[in-house]
Amino acid sequence: MRSFVVEPRPPAYLSLSPAEWDEKIEQASKLASPCSLCPRSCQVVRSAEATAADLGVCKTADQALVASYGPHPGEEPPLVGLRGSGTIFFSHCNLKCIYCQNYDIAHLGAGRQVSDAELAQIMLRLQAMGCHNINLVSPTHVLPNILAAVRLAAEQGLKLPLVYNTGGYDSLAAIRLLDRVVDIYMPDMKYGEADAAAEFSLAPDYPEVNFAVVKEMHRQVGDLLLDRNGIAVRGLLVRHLVLPNGLAGTEKVMRFIAEELSKDSYVNIMAQYRPYYRAVGHPQLGRQLSWREYRAALRIARKYGLTRVPRL
Repeated sequence: MRSFVVEPRPPAYLSLSPAEWDEKIEQASKLASPCSLCPRSCQVVRSAEATAADLGVCKTADQALVASYGPHPGEEPPLVGLRGSGTIFFSHCNLKCIYCQNYDIAHLGAGRQVSDAELAQIMLRLQAMGCHNINLVSPTHVLPNILAAVRLAAEQGLKLPLVYNTGGYDSLAAIRLLDRVVDIYMPDMKYGEADAAAEFSLAPDYPEVNFAVVKEMHRQVGDLLLDRNGIAVRGLLVRHLVLPNGLAGTEKVMRFIAEELSKDSYVNIMAQYRPYYRAVGHPQLGRQLSWREYRAALRIARKYGLTRVPRL
């Protein structure tokens, strides 16, 4: 059986030269204004002077908004370890999921604006707290700020791997910029069918976009590798939230992972769906997931030969 245990290694971004950093930050800034960081390609100019009416779907101007940060014990075990995953929750989101459990952050924008220098200091504080990684939650729309902050933090001693914790609705150009910056990708794979993606997240092209960007993520970092303590070092970790009534398209998602990525992909098939936000009272999403539905999703994963999924 293949081993996924490796010796710890420096994060990829420490190998970037000043010229390479300059190029990545410049290209990210070009993608951000007029904005095409995500497939919505709103083409808005994200300046400090922009009003709410001037902004796109993510409602973010030229600086990141941070809702909260700290050691998080509730992430996947390879990220949490003994000292927690150093999560930074960014406000707003480029998806509009009607069942979002963090809707106060993602939809209502709870949080405060931070400069790139302040964001760098947050990363360094999380490292000083002993966190195993820097976990960037909903990072898609603030990519230029993240790159600038990581560069500043690295110059001041940051040496933790970056976790790109995304809803999986990113532009391919943006993900390609992250090559040799991100060590651990943790995308959602929310839908296998366009109709559900359109109805529940206002993103009909989600499956097509998502499959392409996750494939690029896997090309960059490969299967998830762990150190001897079971802590993630590098690789891809996929999340798939099972929805009631088969609405997540689990069959198509699992088949794609097995056939286009790797049967050794680390896939967290999640059972914790609850109706939040606009899903409360919804005719299809207004109830919890049943145990039978969850077991059916696990059986699908096993059918396609996936080896690193939750056990029945």
